[in-house]
This record gives sequence, structure tokens and C-alpha cells, in this order.
Amino acid sequence: MFKFIQNLVPNQKDESRLEKSELKKNKKKQVYVPVYLDLPEMTLIQPSGEMSAKIREELREPDEATIVKDIAIIREWLEKQPHLPKDMDDGRLRTFLRGCKFSLEKVKQKLDMYYTMRNAVPEFFFNRNIENRELAEIMDIADIPPLPGLTPKGCRVQVLRAVDKENLPSNVSDGMKLALMIGDVRLYEEKVGVAGDVYILDASIATPTHFAKFTPALVKKFLVCVQEAYPVKLKEVHVINISPLVDTIVSFVKPFLKEKIRERIHLHSNIEDLYKYVPKEMLPAEYGGNAGPIKELNEQWRNKLKEYTQWFKEQDNSKANESLRPGGARAADDLFGMDGTFRQLSID
Repeated sequence: MFKFIQNLVPNQKDESRLEKSELKKNKKKQVYVPVYLDLPEMTLIQPSGEMSAKIREELREPDEATIVKDIAIIREWLEKQPHLPKDMDDGRLRTFLRGCKFSLEKVKQKLDMYYTMRNAVPEFFFNRNIENRELAEIMDIADIPPLPGLTPKGCRVQVLRAVDKENLPSNVSDGMKLALMIGDVRLYEEKVGVAGDVYILDASIATPTHFAKFTPALVKKFLVCVQEAYPVKLKEVHVINISPLVDTIVSFVKPFLKEKIRERIHLHSNIEDLYKYVPKEMLPAEYGGNAGPIKELNEQWRNKLKEYTQWFKEQDNSKANESLRPGGARAADDLFGMDGTFRQLSID
């Protein structure tokens, strides 16, 4: 099965494995070159060569000896936290370090929130089996795959779209649960580390009924989980196929977000505008690209989530024990606020 990837190492020659296009040499020697390779299912291409070096510089990544030392420091800190689990492996700790630009204090804050959210929002983090009817339903009526390739700047792109205007999920929180499941898988699968995340939200069949299911309280919980509990580096959000309804919803949300977040949200009335930010070639076929049908990519992610079934089951009990937290348990209004508004979140 042929998948679209980037050749991340300049001048790499692998012409025997090309299909439909030949390896192209970029006159400016940029590291982004689209090719077709015979890849295993659900491969997340990792940066290498010049791209990897630039990402390490941007993330202020130190030498390996320092990283190993930092991991040991974080692990020692975790051992001293009576309310936190001790099951965080070195690979995920490395991902947290990268996501926090190797600030040990930020990593500690993220890890505490990572486990705290599992206790505070069980509807997102309990019973995470992709073969359960509710989650299988989401995979059937929505496509949400991270794409295998990377942008020229080394960012991971994820496309999210509903596929049936009439078929709505019975519970929107299950969709948010699924998104966070993918986030947990990426903590393992992003072995090298990417420059950040780019989200493409396709609103082509969005209706008032869709938006009515997203209550402010639910959205608030999800945003806190994503931005304060996961090592996410949000670079861009692109909303495509917009309508007056979508424009109204985005305008409503923006005032509750900090300025630099608002500046990262882009609205596009046509797909050509998106190509200015995300290379056309790396997108699914439905958007003019060479990554293959989006439904196929979505099914690959369904299979990947199945591989993690046992791990997700074990994670049901991996959460903060608030009764053991030094200084007392954290209250819901401390985590999410109780005033009915969206909490302003900072993005690193």
C-alpha cells in the first residue's frame, strides 16, 4: 500500500520505490520533497537531517547527556509526589521535555495536570476501547486522522471533519475522548519530536445542531486537557469551507482566547487559501493531495488505536489520587472555573 511522505534527507535516492512521481531535487535545497513509498500501516514520518536539526534548535534541545539527566530529575520528582502515578516511561518523559522546551518546571506542571485531568474528567479518560460502540460510531461518522507527513517546518497536521450531516454522535464527549486517545498514542509514536501541531477543521457540513452539542463547560474541559495537560505546541488552526454560521461561532470563541492564540486561527472560504500554509501534496486526496483517501487514513488510525487496547485499559487507574495531594485536593473551580465562560489558556 503506497502512502505519501516527505523525503526529509536532501539528495536521498530511492528511485526503485517511487510511484507516480520521481524524486525531485529542490533548487533551494529545502528538505521537503514529496514521494510515494511503500510504508507500513499508520506511519508517522519523523523529521531527520536538516529539518530535525532546526527543530532541536527551536525547542532548545540540549545534548543527550543533559536530556538523560533531566529525565532522571523528573523521575525523582515524580517519586516524591504521593498523589501521582509512577508509570511514566522515559520515552513519554522525553516528549514532555520537548513540548515544554526543556523547562523542568513546566514539565512538572504538565505532568501533574496530565494525571489530574484523568481524575477530574473521567468522561474523557475512562473506558477507552476503540471497539466500544460509542467510539466506533465516532470513527464511522467523522474523519480525524493525523497525516503521515510533515510540513516544511516540521509540523504534524491533523484533519478533522464530519462526514454525515444527518448522523450526529450520541455524545460529543466521546469525540473529545477519541481525540485525546490519539494524543496519547502520539506521545509514544512521535519518537523524534515535531515542531508543532497544525489542525485543519473542515466545516463543510456544519449545522446549528452540530454546534448545539458543544456546551461551554464541555469545551472548557477539553481545552484545559489539551493545552495544560499535554505537551502540545499549537502552531496553526485552519477552518476551511466556512459559512456565516461558522464565522459566527469562531467570532464568539475568539474573545475568550489570548491574542496570540487568536492570531493562529485562520478562516478559509476555499481550499486554495489553505495551500498557502499547508502543502497541497501532503493532504488527503479529498483536498487535492497525494496522501490517499482520508477514510483510509482514518481506518489506519482505528487499527492503531486497537493496538493500544490493553494499554488504554491499564490507564483507567493511572490518575491522580487527590486524597494524597500535598496541600489538599484541587477543586473543580480551580481547574476549570465556575463562571460559565471559557478560561483563557496560554500556549507555549
